[in-house]
Amino acid sequence: MKTATSPALTRRHLVAGAAAAGAALALPGMAMAQTTAKTPLVGPLAPNPVEFKKTMEQFIGSATPQAEGLQLDIPVLADNPSAVPVKAKVTLPITEQDWCEELMIVAELNPIPLACRIKFTTDTGAAEAAVRIRLSQSQPVHVLARMKSGAVLQGQKMVVVAASGCGM
Repeated sequence: MKTATSPALTRRHLVAGAAAAGAALALPGMAMAQTTAKTPLVGPLAPNPVEFKKTMEQFIGSATPQAEGLQLDIPVLADNPSAVPVKAKVTLPITEQDWCEELMIVAELNPIPLACRIKFTTDTGAAEAAVRIRLSQSQPVHVLARMKSGAVLQGQKMVVVAASGCGM
């Protein structure tokens, strides 16, 4: 019997709640494993610059990212690298002609850089998200938002990870 704290039940409720609000949450498939067959790691927490570059290029495409229109709230010092809070909000007007289609959070020096992707619809009403991500080390955290018009908004903040007692 699954309880309210069961990971499968919690994940199902999160996705169902997001879908009801007109948004969809997508986490990297191998986020728990910290590795994939396509991207072998040198060490358990080695950065993957090739995957980072590929992820950014696929999202941005031929657009020129702009800094205006995206508000970030990310701490400069992360005392718990396993749960760094990231809040992002698109401040551009949301209309039926132009809205945020997708928001992506990327941790540049993580073994798997893609931390989170969230898709929105016109029914969402606002494009904002608050999540917690895991950071393997001090690094820049990038947030990108793609608008229906094709514009890409980009922001980043350097996060310093404090040493913890668990070997991170």
